[in-house]
Amino acid sequence: MAVDLLGGDDAPDVVVDGALRAVRADPDLHLLLVGPTKAAGALVDALDPAQRARLTLRPARTAVETADDLTAARAENTVRAAVAAIRAGQADALVSAGSTGATVTAAALGLGRWPQIRRPALAATLPGVSGPVVLLDVGGSMEPSPATLARHAVLGAAYAAIAHGLDAPRVGLLSVGTEPGKGDRPRRLADPMLRATELPGDARYVGLVEGYDVCLGTRADVVVTDGFTGNVLLKAIEGAYAMAGGPPPDGGAPRAAALLGVAGTVVVCHGAARPADIASGIALAAHLWRRAATERVAALLATDRTDRTTDTEVRTS
Repeated sequence: MAVDLLGGDDAPDVVVDGALRAVRADPDLHLLLVGPTKAAGALVDALDPAQRARLTLRPARTAVETADDLTAARAENTVRAAVAAIRAGQADALVSAGSTGATVTAAALGLGRWPQIRRPALAATLPGVSGPVVLLDVGGSMEPSPATLARHAVLGAAYAAIAHGLDAPRVGLLSVGTEPGKGDRPRRLADPMLRATELPGDARYVGLVEGYDVCLGTRADVVVTDGFTGNVLLKAIEGAYAMAGGPPPDGGAPRAAALLGVAGTVVVCHGAARPADIASGIALAAHLWRRAATERVAALLATDRTDRTTDTEVRTS
């Protein structure tokens, strides 16, 4: 796993601590540490000789700041170096808590996108009352369109089936009400498109869902929205947990999300991630790689015939 040591608000200390926890928790895990030698040295010194043997260093001195322009994804930095390592076969996956936009762009440019995917999506899994709920997009694509929402539904259905082993996952479209015709124009257009779409993994579209369905999981296993709304919702859930005294014992709002739509395993962590969040992100990347999730989700999508060209409004009343 290639780990961006300089990604995140409190890097490198938080990332080093998280990587340390990940190595100690998983005896089969090997890490490629991408960042300055000094930061990596602190991690190496804290491990025993056997654990040190599972670490490799790739020096890189420049981080991508959260406020950087997306053109930073083309410059020499830790994220681009990690992507290059995957492309060269020196790493199997990338984990970064740096700029989401720069990470998504670097991965799309360096690894390539899946056929027919214009906008990759970030998928986060929340612990719903009735089981895990996959929420996407949570920050990969900020501008919604009906076609993008429809593609997110396809991506989410395939991801839920492969990564979480869900049989016939239920897919819902996030809106302000469950009645047909509710919501803004992109959602009004996407709803009838999804009703006519055959989803992968034997998934079925259940229609419009509301915000509380994300936490309950009783109506949908996959909730589809745009990256702007999804990111705001995810952070609101984090805040609600904090007000309630912390997340539930079986896990709270995730601070790591899988990037779907690029030809490689990429996990993006929250910029404010703590050591446990970084360790969780590394564990997620390892889980996805071990399940060959990227290849299997892409294979499911290869048989998809979703019509992505029609954004014509369909009247529902």
